[in-house]
Amino acid sequence: MSRPLYQVKAEFFKNLGHPARIRVLELLSEREHAVAEMLPEVGIEAANLSQQLAVLRRAGLVTTRKEGSNVYYSLTSPHVAELLAVARLILTGVITGQMELLDDLRAPATTAPRRTRKQG
Repeated sequence: MSRPLYQVKAEFFKNLGHPARIRVLELLSEREHAVAEMLPEVGIEAANLSQQLAVLRRAGLVTTRKEGSNVYYSLTSPHVAELLAVARLILTGVITGQMELLDDLRAPATTAPRRTRKQG
C-alpha cells in the first residue's frame, strides 16, 4: 500500500528542515562543490557536514562524483534551486507584510493604518 502524497511531501520538506542543508543546497544551486569548499561556507564540523550531505543524498536531492580523493556534490535537479528561489520570494512577501504591520503599529494612534495589501 502506497503512502499518501501529503506524507511523502512532508518527508521531503523534513529533509530540508536544517539550516546546514539549506546552505548546502544554496551553494550547490550556484555550481558543484567539493566537500572541502563547502566547509567554511556552511560553518559546521566536517563530520556534521558529512551527515547533512548523507541526508540530502538519501533524499535524492544531491548526487556525488569522485575525482581522485575529492568528492564533488551537485544538485540532482535544477528544480531544487527553483524551490529555494520560490521560498525566498515567499519569505520576502511575509517579511514585507510584517514590516508593514510594524509600521502601522509605530504610527501615531490618531493616524489610520495603511492598507497596502489586500486583506483577507
